[in-house]
Amino acid sequence: MNVTNLRTQAAQLTEYWSPKVVGQVNDQYIKVAKVKGEMAWHKHDAEDELFLVLSGRFTLELEDGAVHLSEGDCYIMPKGVLHHPVAEEECLIALVETVTTLHTGDLVTEQTKTIEEQLAP
Repeated sequence: MNVTNLRTQAAQLTEYWSPKVVGQVNDQYIKVAKVKGEMAWHKHDAEDELFLVLSGRFTLELEDGAVHLSEGDCYIMPKGVLHHPVAEEECLIALVETVTTLHTGDLVTEQTKTIEEQLAP
């Protein structure tokens, strides 16, 4: 069995909004990311996703409000919900997503990372 420190893994990343897969549980990837600024509005039609804040603060803007997360908080984004991730300052997050989840869901932008990019060391 391997021990993985999610905060350490996320802190070592050099690119914002570029999640990396650090593990897999059944058909779910465990990913870490370093984020700052904004990600495009998008949704995932077929998959829920879990956001866990490892350090900092993170906001998920929704069409009808916003979810504000601090260190240790998590939120499950229901499938089909349009969301806009925002981090005013650098923030480290973990994500739990079905292996079929596309990075920016129904939208492809210059920020979009393929699963191959997310699996790369």
